[in-house]
Amino acid sequence: METDKDNGLHKEFDEVKTSKQTLQKTITELSGKLYEVNEKLKDSESLKSHFISNITNEIVNPFTSIIGLSNSILKLGTDEMGKAKKIAGMIYSEAFSLNFQLKNIFAAAKLEAGETFPEISYVDIEMLIKEVIEDFKFETEKKNIEVIADICWVNTFVKKDDFKSDPEKLKIILLNLLSNSIKYSTDNSEIKVNVNIKKDTLIISVSDTGKGINETDRQIIFNRFKQLDSNINSINKGYGLGLSVTKALIDILDGSIEIISKENEGSKFIIKVPGQMENNSDIPLGNDDVLLDNDGIF
Repeated sequence: METDKDNGLHKEFDEVKTSKQTLQKTITELSGKLYEVNEKLKDSESLKSHFISNITNEIVNPFTSIIGLSNSILKLGTDEMGKAKKIAGMIYSEAFSLNFQLKNIFAAAKLEAGETFPEISYVDIEMLIKEVIEDFKFETEKKNIEVIADICWVNTFVKKDDFKSDPEKLKIILLNLLSNSIKYSTDNSEIKVNVNIKKDTLIISVSDTGKGINETDRQIIFNRFKQLDSNINSINKGYGLGLSVTKALIDILDGSIEIISKENEGSKFIIKVPGQMENNSDIPLGNDDVLLDNDGIF
């Protein structure tokens, strides 16, 4: 016959057993989480290593090309002006690529250091768009891509240069978006740049008819250490830095970015950046604040 003392011992034993099981379960869960963290660290180190390798290529390769091409010009005769002009164009292309990549690297470094802040001034949006398109003229001509800009002011009483934001950051954002569209567009195609200002918000869309982005890749496209095509020898240059810098700069300007894409049909990047104007309107943003071309999504 069990006594109260025996019952107490059984109860205490059951409690210890339950506590041990709970502890074991907690240890197992923590071990699983530790394993996951360790795997993520391994992935991170691998991605960073690949990232640094690609950065090195993006810097070293243009330098090597520029030196080699410049040396070729020095060896040309005085009657070879046509060939010299062609090589000069190639030098310009490599120098532009290098300058563009360095802008992203420096911007990323300042972002990582927490030294990036908005520097607000008046922006001539139309001039800014034209400058960015002109910067890529050599690249678009190589692929026979036409860039069509459509600038529309909804509030017609607002002058084009009344918008206040950070012109340098806006330019880097637009350079990256246009570069991305050119990179993934096929030859003999077109890219559309639509610009709109409603109330105090600048809305810009950049649309291409390239290979598009699937749903899974859209989740990682702004990751600094990932690239949709991870092959280091890919025909498409880039290492995921440009779009991550773009997203970070848009965040600093309190803006947003949206992707509309269909595989094998193209992509549209839509950015919205709030600003301050001298002449503000009380007209609220409507449901049509996402820019659509007359022919549909793209």
